[in-house]
Amino acid sequence: MIIVVDTNVFIGACLGIGASSTVVAACLQRRAVPLMGSALLAEYEDVLGRRSLFARSRLSAKERSELLDVFLAHYEWTRIYFGWRPNLRDEADNHLIELALAGGASHVVTRNVRHVGRMELRFPQLFVVTPEKFIKEHTG
Repeated sequence: MIIVVDTNVFIGACLGIGASSTVVAACLQRRAVPLMGSALLAEYEDVLGRRSLFARSRLSAKERSELLDVFLAHYEWTRIYFGWRPNLRDEADNHLIELALAGGASHVVTRNVRHVGRMELRFPQLFVVTPEKFIKEHTG
């Protein structure tokens, strides 16, 4: 199964949030193939660099960097050749849908379902779900 793991899910795994950790583990165990593109990778790196966000993290900065490296060893790099506009109200989230469509993903796994799931354009083959729903439906 091909999926897009939103930054908030990867960060949740770094913070020890159970469902997010399980989604990332599913990717590391090759039960799901995460897509990665330039915009998403830049977002991961930007957010991982925010020290205040990780004040109570169970992982050190080095361990978070290592987790990202391991995660990236399991991704499928995907180039986006076509922008779907207008689509999401928050322009910063459009890259998630475009990445999913370009790579043939079935799911975008995010904690931001409220915004990402409100697409103006509908793609019946693409589901926007929380980590909990993804786990319940696909890894349990």
